[in-house]
Amino acid sequence: MITTFYPPYNFGGDGMFVHQLTKELVQTGHHVDVIHCTDAYRLLARREPEGTYEKLPNVRVYGLRSRAGLLSPLLTQQTGMPFLKRRRIREILERNTYDVIHYHNMSLIGITALAYGTGIKLYTTHEHWLVCPMHVLWKYNREVCQEKTCFSCQLEGKRPPQWWRCTSLLERLLSKVDGFIAPSRFTKEKHLELGLELPFVHIPYFSPKPENMETGEHTGSSAGDRPYFLFVGRLEKIKGLQEVIPVFARNKQFDLLIAGDGEYAEALRKLAGSSANIKFLGRLDRPTLQALYGRAIALIVPSICPETFGIVILEAFSMKTPVIVKNSGAMPEVIEDSGGGFVYDTEEDLVAAMNQLLQNPLRRKELGLHGYQAYQRNWTSEAHLKRYFELIRNIGAMKSRAIGAPTFSRRAPTASPRTNLGTDSA
Repeated sequence: MITTFYPPYNFGGDGMFVHQLTKELVQTGHHVDVIHCTDAYRLLARREPEGTYEKLPNVRVYGLRSRAGLLSPLLTQQTGMPFLKRRRIREILERNTYDVIHYHNMSLIGITALAYGTGIKLYTTHEHWLVCPMHVLWKYNREVCQEKTCFSCQLEGKRPPQWWRCTSLLERLLSKVDGFIAPSRFTKEKHLELGLELPFVHIPYFSPKPENMETGEHTGSSAGDRPYFLFVGRLEKIKGLQEVIPVFARNKQFDLLIAGDGEYAEALRKLAGSSANIKFLGRLDRPTLQALYGRAIALIVPSICPETFGIVILEAFSMKTPVIVKNSGAMPEVIEDSGGGFVYDTEEDLVAAMNQLLQNPLRRKELGLHGYQAYQRNWTSEAHLKRYFELIRNIGAMKSRAIGAPTFSRRAPTASPRTNLGTDSA
């Protein structure tokens, strides 16, 4: 596994998924090495990570650190190369004989690492970084990107423009990868739409089965006895809570519990003001989150950017809890595939969905069951690994027949239809 972020040097999302996938692989008898960049986390977090994480057997973790410190990921961002860590990454990949090299978030560890090492090479598009220097197709930090103006968007986002993207480097390196994994059909289609003709396979994310299936009918929690709706995730502008908090401030009959933290937390607290029905719980451990999911009326996912998936939806479904999602990105796709909730466009749609679930416990139970049944079919670790190993076998068979590596081509974009902790010094 090669990725920029890995626990505890991560902010959530892709880093946690890499950790969970690694855990599932070692539980099925595999040995896994993980290469990640601790300098990248320090650059963005401006601090050391807090908390602990589960150390896994049969896993070697190479947490790369350069003597140049924060300069290292900055050079990588500008050049596309793991500049001051290139020798160490190459040494690890070429010293060992890997059956599979799986790339994840490569933004600050270096896209040129795709050329290092041998074995079946996979790449998962956790974000839209291959087609968007800002990762999330969120333009000028205010709207969904409909037309590319990457240079000015990067400047507006206070990020140095990546000049290497103007060269043929990306095309040459992506041709080294045997298969690309898209966690949603939306993500696959978006990359194709934006001009990347790549051998994509749709393999959805998964969520581990809950250890405790305690669920409730509109029950309260340690945060209060009133029925509540739940938000889980990083507190960032793109997650859309600033659109939801005023709804709860005006509708006191609904309670909102917010689990998570992030750089936008203070602004959201100010927006909530003195509303007693809006509670910020901070970052919570998995058992506490499971209990909150199971007792919530519904999970609300109000993301305003076109996200590639939403693992929190699966976590809710695994606890038989319905979900209400904003009509953006891959979120509606998950509701369509499950029948486990509602998709909303307007505030009126959101309030109507909340009222229906609050006033009709049988409807809530029905949608929660639909979500749970779809989770059991499609989004368990067993379902994911079945597709994962099938992809590896197919690529292995193709390579053994000497058909050759999949080709890469860039075409003009089409119009969008919608929008063991270790430190390894280098």
